[in-house]
Amino acid sequence: MILILEGGLGMLTIGEFSNICKVSTKTLRYYAEIGLILPNEINPKNGYRYYSIDQLEKMLLINRLKAYHFSLEEIKTILESEELLDETLFTALNKKKKEITMQVEKFENTLEQIKSDILNLSQGKSIMSYLEHIDVQLVEVPQMYLLSIRKNVLECEFAEEYRICFGSLFQKIEERKLTADFPMVLFHSDEYSPFGLDTEFAIPIKEYVTGTRDFCPGLCLKTVVHGSYSQLSAVYTKQIEWAKKEGYENRDALYEVYITNPAEVSQENELITEVYFPVKKRSLKG
Repeated sequence: MILILEGGLGMLTIGEFSNICKVSTKTLRYYAEIGLILPNEINPKNGYRYYSIDQLEKMLLINRLKAYHFSLEEIKTILESEELLDETLFTALNKKKKEITMQVEKFENTLEQIKSDILNLSQGKSIMSYLEHIDVQLVEVPQMYLLSIRKNVLECEFAEEYRICFGSLFQKIEERKLTADFPMVLFHSDEYSPFGLDTEFAIPIKEYVTGTRDFCPGLCLKTVVHGSYSQLSAVYTKQIEWAKKEGYENRDALYEVYITNPAEVSQENELITEVYFPVKKRSLKG
């Protein structure tokens, strides 16, 4: 039913608007509260809310963006952008496409892990039997000179900080015509914290110049990982178990060396990462 209010504008009651757009009246009231979409008119006598027919498309757009997993705050920002809506949407959708593509890849990797676990269990193997295939080597790593950026990094922001920090470091290397090796990240925190980890993004360079620091890894446990970064926790576990069994203990920040650039591979199984766990022989207490 379309109501004709004073002024001759075609209006829909909140119930009719709700029914057409498949959004509850409670949700519509909340959207109005946060300024996402407001009633076109509110009757001052009884407080009834009315929406214009023109607002139907806006509500459908909001629903569509929600289906794409945009937050309400993100949707509000898009709708209020001073740029042309189509230009804003183009940028936002491309960014969301990348995010969802990464999530799909993670789900695909998880599915493969589940399939592998099911296969192992059906063959009478432990679900943790994959740890047996993680190779740990004891190696001596020579001194190196690091050009680095050290900061507190939230886990959810790691990928973006990786891109920004290494982008800045490689730019310095190019400007100063230095010789770089594979990038690496050192994790200095003693324990996990949801408020961020003490993280150092570093690039070893051959030249000793102002702004670099000495890094002497020395004796390390080394594991080469082919594939997803989700395997790294298992590697740390295996290295710690190996160290305990062989009489070693940690003596410095563990670090990862990225042989492949994650931005340049099409599949996670193409990633190659070296994980180093600096150790020393455990002292015998009398």
